[in-house]
Amino acid sequence: MTASPQTNLHPRANDVGDSYWLPFTAMRQFRSNPMMFVGAEGMHYLAADGRRVLDAMAGLWCVNAGHAQPRIVDAIREAAGRLDFVSSFKMSHPAAFELAGRLTGIAPEGFDHVFFTNSGSEAVDSALKIARAYHRARGESGRTKLIGRAKGYHGMGFGGLSVGGIGRHKRDFGPLLPDVAHLSLPYDHPSMGFSRGRPETGAQYADELQSLLQIHDPATVAAVIVEPVIGSGGVYPPPVQYLERLRAICSRHGILLIFDEVITGFGRLGRPFAAQALNVAPDIITCAKGMTNGAVPMGGVLLRDFVFEAFMAGPPEAIELFHGYTYSGHPLACAAGLAALDVYEELGLFERTAAIAPTWEAALHSLRGEPHVVDIRNIGLLGVVELSPRSGEPGVRGGLCAQSCYEDGALVRASGDLIVLSPPLIIEEGQIEQVAVSVRSALRQID
Repeated sequence: MTASPQTNLHPRANDVGDSYWLPFTAMRQFRSNPMMFVGAEGMHYLAADGRRVLDAMAGLWCVNAGHAQPRIVDAIREAAGRLDFVSSFKMSHPAAFELAGRLTGIAPEGFDHVFFTNSGSEAVDSALKIARAYHRARGESGRTKLIGRAKGYHGMGFGGLSVGGIGRHKRDFGPLLPDVAHLSLPYDHPSMGFSRGRPETGAQYADELQSLLQIHDPATVAAVIVEPVIGSGGVYPPPVQYLERLRAICSRHGILLIFDEVITGFGRLGRPFAAQALNVAPDIITCAKGMTNGAVPMGGVLLRDFVFEAFMAGPPEAIELFHGYTYSGHPLACAAGLAALDVYEELGLFERTAAIAPTWEAALHSLRGEPHVVDIRNIGLLGVVELSPRSGEPGVRGGLCAQSCYEDGALVRASGDLIVLSPPLIIEEGQIEQVAVSVRSALRQID
């Protein structure tokens, strides 16, 4: 990190020691040059040396309403003093039911039930278990196979890793779940590169599901899981009519369709959920991240009525789903979730996202033609600038670009040679321009 001329406001902030093992981090490199933040407000982080850094990643796709929203902070504080914890095993508290009702109220029609988890990874593993258990409850216990997609990211649990489609994530942890297949990435650079929003071509990629079902007996398949927009794998918007075809094939064969909306949920595409923005109805939706504006860990599984009702056929005293977590429906998380929904509504953030998305799109695509840029993809307030890798040094350009942006006062995320962008939904036009200018400047400095 470039030294700031300002007085170091937190002189011990960079004394990171050797105890904490960070996720997805090169620890030896981090210890030699730690990126440390000591505060955040609105669109900005506060670095240890006092610099304000524009957050172009919404934390990690999650701080949709910006940092330190007073209403959310106050709600967490009040909840902590009133009810710090209560189990959700055979008991609960009022805020959990209130939040469930609020969530199903903004969910697509027919989603009237939610199962609370503590993260997107847990939400995905829960959804996969529910999908298998749903078929078993209906007398089709042979439906156990799961189908994911290349480049898909579904968290780091064994279930999510198994259906995920990013090879490097799997490499060190196998063998994973058996009976899992994957669809191809619905993307072709020559015909889809630099598309603005959803590519007009590519719906035929969905037909690969029908081909897979000729290999795997459809009566053995429990669910297909996809992100409506591939997020961590590189921000790939779905081609027009692609998701509709997947939906039709799943319906034809009695297969549940799961949308992983951990990233796209809570306004990222201008509606509460991408299922609404893209007008395609899945059977199960996973969510997290923006659910509490990132303030307290929480996730959820939203269920279509017919999925939930399949579990309700046994004796009323029987536990219908032998699954759960100690912190499911945690009081502080529920307080944060309720306050976050209030803030989203009061600020009109979903509608605001739809209104400002064209400005975001234009700013990103203004980078076309800059050094090393080989593709740009966007939808809603999501985007990625893809760089050509250095010969023999994949990922180096992306890392250098992100570091340069950080030193210039903008936080972007490098994932290999992808510059991934997902700002808080409160971003202003001038801040969008700042992000574009910072990336452009960085690209012109690196070789």
